[in-house]
Amino acid sequence: MPIQNVIINSTDVARSVAFYTEFLDAAVVGEATAEHAVLDLVTATLELRSVPAADSTWVADDLQRGFRHVGFKVDRVDPRAEVLKAAGVPFHLDPLNAEGGVRICFFYDPDGTLLELVEGDLQYAQVLDADGVAAERALGVPERPRFDHVAVTVDDRAATDAFYAPLGFSFIGTIEQPHDPRGFSIGYLKSGATVLEVFTYEAAKQTRSPQPDAPGFGWAQLAGTAPTAGVTTVDNTSGAAVLADADGFLFATTDGPAA
Repeated sequence: MPIQNVIINSTDVARSVAFYTEFLDAAVVGEATAEHAVLDLVTATLELRSVPAADSTWVADDLQRGFRHVGFKVDRVDPRAEVLKAAGVPFHLDPLNAEGGVRICFFYDPDGTLLELVEGDLQYAQVLDADGVAAERALGVPERPRFDHVAVTVDDRAATDAFYAPLGFSFIGTIEQPHDPRGFSIGYLKSGATVLEVFTYEAAKQTRSPQPDAPGFGWAQLAGTAPTAGVTTVDNTSGAAVLADADGFLFATTDGPAA
């Protein structure tokens, strides 16, 4: 039951369509309008939704629980980063070699959504599901950027595992960050060809009240039926049945809530 769709709130849908098609080779699905557009990114879609300009309480500090970024697998990071920089796209982190044997960079879309490019297969510090890791690597090097993951910061990895297991997610491996004084560890909850990248910290974390209508990341749509326990229903202008988990991460499910 993978991540099927990611809703991105945009203050200018045409501008966002241009950004994602130019820099991430996204393909427009159907007709794009001033209010709405759907973009194909191989293993999932991005749905751009028009919203008014407003202040977001999301901050680029991974000690804030809930949504952190959207990640894409690419053939090579550096050439794509050069194109982004030449176009004046703001960067959060220049290309570098990261723990786990991958090369990464971080930058922002026009409405402040943090995006990551990832080159290479992760070499996990601990493999928890060898078949899951093999299936991940079998996806190969993408011909165009492929949706890979949504990253979240959580308070309790075991509780996150228990919550998302009924939706078909399971941990396939972990990456440790031994040089990070905050006590940083990453776990990878995989379902199908998509992943929830789960950040945990020993350091104190901050909470954030849900903002489903603020510019930037809105919510993720997962395949399956929504759990009835451990969630809060979040009002939003789309009318979708958006839920918040215990860490404030927003999601909806294709089959709605359980009966």
